[in-house]
Amino acid sequence: MPTTTQATTKKFKCPTCGTVETVTGAPGEHIIVICPSCQTRGKAILPHTATHAHHKHGDAAIILTHLKKKFGDFTAVDDVSFTVMKGEIFGLLGPNGAGKSTIIRMLCTLSRPTAGSATVAGYDIVSQDSKVRQHIGLVSEKMIMYDDLTARENLALFGRLYNIPEPELKQRINTLLNFVRMEKWADARIDTFSTGMKQRINVIRALVNQPEILYLDEPTLGLDPQSTSDIRGLIRQINTEQGTTIILTTHMMTEADMLCDRLAIIDKGNIVALDTPAGLKKLVSGTENTVLEIEIQNLTTPMITAVKTSPAVKSVTQEDETHIKVQVLGPNAFDTIIDLLRKHGAKIALVRNIEPTLEDVFLHLTGRQVREKLSENNHSTGGPHGRRRRRAARVR
Repeated sequence: MPTTTQATTKKFKCPTCGTVETVTGAPGEHIIVICPSCQTRGKAILPHTATHAHHKHGDAAIILTHLKKKFGDFTAVDDVSFTVMKGEIFGLLGPNGAGKSTIIRMLCTLSRPTAGSATVAGYDIVSQDSKVRQHIGLVSEKMIMYDDLTARENLALFGRLYNIPEPELKQRINTLLNFVRMEKWADARIDTFSTGMKQRINVIRALVNQPEILYLDEPTLGLDPQSTSDIRGLIRQINTEQGTTIILTTHMMTEADMLCDRLAIIDKGNIVALDTPAGLKKLVSGTENTVLEIEIQNLTTPMITAVKTSPAVKSVTQEDETHIKVQVLGPNAFDTIIDLLRKHGAKIALVRNIEPTLEDVFLHLTGRQVREKLSENNHSTGGPHGRRRRRAARVR
């Protein structure tokens, strides 16, 4: 009887612009992919098993089941359940103190859960913790390196902790240094590096053991815009070229939107939503939901209060001294808000109907902004991942 080869699929994320393309072919096939948006060429290696209509646990890299962590009377993580698929970039998005890093610490076996369970690469994080550690890499919020050692010496030190044979370790280190274009500085001390250079070495340090799963806890925190862009590009490259499953924690909305295949929004230890970035935005951009940015030359507190009390308004955010962002509901909401502001003497210069962002989604779900919005704005100044597209209309 002839053998029938089932088709399999893989998501290819462009390392240049982040566009996601679904590639279909035979199991194990190597396919050259050309990004439809920017024409960048890349390679996708299709899984050796055919894609089925529904994911099974065999396709899962990480499974959390009712995971909970308490510190005394304080609940840091409260009954969290989700599954991360192999080869996925999965984001944990939320403000500081939401529980993101606590989840990562439990999944890395650095902290034991108070209740619930989780498996990583098929191993239980409590009863098989040593097995879990063999399959993971961690880039924590704080850099894990020794300043008085060179880049090469740091990588070798951590490689020896995994008992990697010296000839193989030497080859891996050279490959990783070339991967991040740092071979020129391989024998320079870490304390002579810029913050961005240190972070590149910090990321590949977590790749020395060739992990199936890489945890990135706020990997761009405190970096300048150029270094931030470099690290984000490196994250895409690790995922697309090596097929590494990545768990990314961040409070930067633009970063989550750019990098993640799916993400969970976390607030006060709970998951309030989980979907693709596009799917989450649909929570706000429904047929009757609109986000308006209004420029008012003489903006006052009474005007903002009046807008907030309108039945057509879901939320109001003051952007600066002359701009407010209003999430409205209903087909006549635009006219209602404009009429209301004019009754209060508002000098309206411009109204923009803007595309919703993940910030709008968070506000929609929790009733407040992410507390680190100012920090995010420092990394969102133009370029291909800068400000969102707007449809502007002059008001007369």
